Amino acid sequence: MLRLGVRLLAVIGLIGHSTSAAPHGNSSSSSATVHWLGDKPAYVPGITFGVPWPQGKHWPDKTKFTVAGNSGENIDLQSWATGYWADGSVKWTGHAIPESDQILDQYTVTASSSNKPGRPDRPGRPADNDTSSPLVVKDGSDTITVDTGSLTISFPKKGDVIVGAIKTKSGKTVGENGRLVLHSQSGVVETPGSQGDSSIQYSNFGGSIDDVKVENQGPVRAVVTVRGKHQVTSGADHDPWLQFVVRFYLYANSDSVKVMHSIVFDGKASEDFITGLGIHFDVPLEGEQQYNRHVRIAGVDGGFLNEAVQGITGLRRDPGAGVRTAQFEGRELPDPGTWDTRVTTRLKWIPTWGDYSLNQLSPDGFTLKKRTEPGQGWVKIPGGTRAGGLAYLGGATQGGLAVGLRDFWKRYPSGIDISNAASDKGEITLWLYSPAAEPLDLRPFHDGLGQDTYKDQLDALEITYEDWEEGFNTPYGISRSSEVYLFAFEKTPTSDNLAALTESINNPPVLVPSPEYLKETQSLGAYWELPDTSSDAAKTLESHLELIFDFYQAQVEQRRWYGFLDHGDFMHTYDPDRHTWRYDVGGYAWDNSELSPDLFFWQYFLRTGREDVYRFAEALTRHTGEVDVYHAGDWKGLGTRHGVQHWSDSAKQARISQPQYRKYFFYLSGGDERVGELLEELLDTDKTYGLLDPQRKVRTDGWKPSPDSTVAFGLGTDWSGLAAGWLIEWERRGPRWEEARTKLTNTASGIANLTNGFVTGSGLYDPVTWTLGPPPTDPGNLGNVSVSHLSAMFGLPEVVSEAIAYFGDDIPEGFAEAWYDYCYYYRASGEEQTARYGATFGKLSLYQAHSRLAAYAAAQSGNKSLAQRAWADFYTGDGLKPSAPWNITHVDGSAVLAPVDEAPWLATNDIAQYGLAVIQNLAYVPDALSEYAG
Repeated sequence: MLRLGVRLLAVIGLIGHSTSAAPHGNSSSSSATVHWLGDKPAYVPGITFGVPWPQGKHWPDKTKFTVAGNSGENIDLQSWATGYWADGSVKWTGHAIPESDQILDQYTVTASSSNKPGRPDRPGRPADNDTSSPLVVKDGSDTITVDTGSLTISFPKKGDVIVGAIKTKSGKTVGENGRLVLHSQSGVVETPGSQGDSSIQYSNFGGSIDDVKVENQGPVRAVVTVRGKHQVTSGADHDPWLQFVVRFYLYANSDSVKVMHSIVFDGKASEDFITGLGIHFDVPLEGEQQYNRHVRIAGVDGGFLNEAVQGITGLRRDPGAGVRTAQFEGRELPDPGTWDTRVTTRLKWIPTWGDYSLNQLSPDGFTLKKRTEPGQGWVKIPGGTRAGGLAYLGGATQGGLAVGLRDFWKRYPSGIDISNAASDKGEITLWLYSPAAEPLDLRPFHDGLGQDTYKDQLDALEITYEDWEEGFNTPYGISRSSEVYLFAFEKTPTSDNLAALTESINNPPVLVPSPEYLKETQSLGAYWELPDTSSDAAKTLESHLELIFDFYQAQVEQRRWYGFLDHGDFMHTYDPDRHTWRYDVGGYAWDNSELSPDLFFWQYFLRTGREDVYRFAEALTRHTGEVDVYHAGDWKGLGTRHGVQHWSDSAKQARISQPQYRKYFFYLSGGDERVGELLEELLDTDKTYGLLDPQRKVRTDGWKPSPDSTVAFGLGTDWSGLAAGWLIEWERRGPRWEEARTKLTNTASGIANLTNGFVTGSGLYDPVTWTLGPPPTDPGNLGNVSVSHLSAMFGLPEVVSEAIAYFGDDIPEGFAEAWYDYCYYYRASGEEQTARYGATFGKLSLYQAHSRLAAYAAAQSGNKSLAQRAWADFYTGDGLKPSAPWNITHVDGSAVLAPVDEAPWLATNDIAQYGLAVIQNLAYVPDALSEYAG
């Protein structure tokens, strides 16, 4: 019988000396190479990327970073630290390189000793500008102006204009008066086809600026951040609402701007229905002949609508082939004196088309139309399936502006309006939520069904798996970000050029280190390894991971898991009878990070480096970090358990807002500012426990939450979310890193001081002293036993293993032992549990998922028997077994709405934990796989 408690581990001197601990100078690397994710892009408008470094190798005040290309070409580089090892050495850096005509296959960043203090620069603190750099930032009292060398853009600090003007290198103003647009109404028409409801009030809003600042500045990149709320401009009166954060990213030499547009819904679901949300620009056209004004709108697969405001093609009289060709290609037309006079004398009879409108109201189709002016009828233009999401308005001599939305059709209902193109000042509006769509209805999907008591709610949970409670199914505080791009042109660009830009905005260039280098630095944990093909058993496991990812990626498309709020998420459980996911059944619908698929997909990317996995995981991070989490209100910092609506379940918990889910993308992206902001928000999640008790429906000890008083939370799903946020803040050396370090250290010490450590189940946290004591059920710390199958399923293994490694020799005494104990005894026999804790853990589950805990403990101790037990738990415990079908079935005909592939034997809970178990078992105890005769 295996007997490997932590006391034995301590006796044999293995605790704290793991081979999987953080590397102590285990790499001599002073350079790191990054390569393009997927094929080399055709266009790079400047780029930011992240690079990890070995522990103890490079120091922020003594290191300078440079970058070179394939053949040693020197390239301008801006660098800053995004993460540090506990000893203060640099763990992660963010880097920016400018736009260049020469796009290389890969780039090598070199770290070298420097006597210049203060490098690399902290994000958010202006770097020393290189006087030779074309990027110039002027922060005035009323306006911030950024000159990239290819365009100049101004940002007023007050009012409702977030972009004053966009000018090309030659000084042409191609966009101005950039404004946020919001339309809303107070109700919806409840009966389809009725004539409307006169009681509904309509309001129009603009963005009212509260704050504008330069968030990041250097010789290569500048980030300007605008914050505020939407304020009524016309229609029914309404308080300012829908707070926004809009970030503008500008790179040296670039004539484009990346915009990250983020909102927080802070209205009432029953009264505030968004009917339009967008960004609007004026485009000066005065002096440009109508026949030299051009409209370009992206269609399907690189296709474009190519039209002029006043078309001279297709007429009864031909102006000449050269004239027609020039107009179609967007070039300035020859002098009209060279045209056929039968055309030039009749130009006044040719209508000018001032307005164009494209609306993508589903992921499968868009409509397109145009008209001459308001008051006149619309003329339909053949639409298509999935629009590229980019449009241009401008002239052949005066230039123009293109705007685009990433994942345009995936984020439906979206739209593009071009207006007044025949006037001196045209307009272009990019709709993040199209006014042609039905209002965004965030009301609850049912009325409670008479669940008046906790008893009723718990009973209902037994049938629909939805944890409902009055008032908790609110969207108040959820968020959503949209990625927008602006392009300035001296003249109308070719459609081929615009097609390349459309591809670029939908698949933005990404530079990443190789999986081998990421693994070497152990900068994103020591719990994953490169794919293992050393044995048939390992190859089978790797093929299963590939099947799982490919299946879920295909399901997103087949099941149309798209939409303004839905894109990035997927469903929880399948209904084989209806051949559909349980989209309408309580807690079985949207997954909302249940059992950590975020961790699985990111770790799968780390080890494979696959582009499609990265894009999939990125969309997941953008969604789950915003839509599934509250960013305002009493529940700020908590996420919502899985449900029919992303916010409908009453379980509001830190296990969903888990910062560990965002960590991978944050560092790989070079410190994405929006994700960094979300991580900062979560630092106060511990305060929400003084307002809301996650165990309120089942608590029997009489404890009730109270602000600034001790709060009870679990040591698994609750503490892991809090601890992850504290660890990341410590790593980042954010403004509150010392507070975060103290909280993490104190609570880790508290767990270590509990008689039964993690097995205690919960503890009382003091939000004033940041200390953790015994739970209300065991005030004397005699040894409470409370183990849940879910405690370790929401990032706890990753957070604890990273924390143990990060603490190093400064780890609180007994903390590692407490974790190793938990890892060992969860699946130990009842006799062993009783011998150690005085009681058994009772009936548990998710043994396959917990096999990675045993594998971790086995790796720490070198215990081969425990390693074999880990694989035994993996193969014979609950979860996905070798006997599962491991195939996909195609279903068509009258049984389904549309042909689909299905795998009824798969559920998201299972695939997430199966995937994590495979990845981590192969990392910790690969040799035992061949020894296990399962």
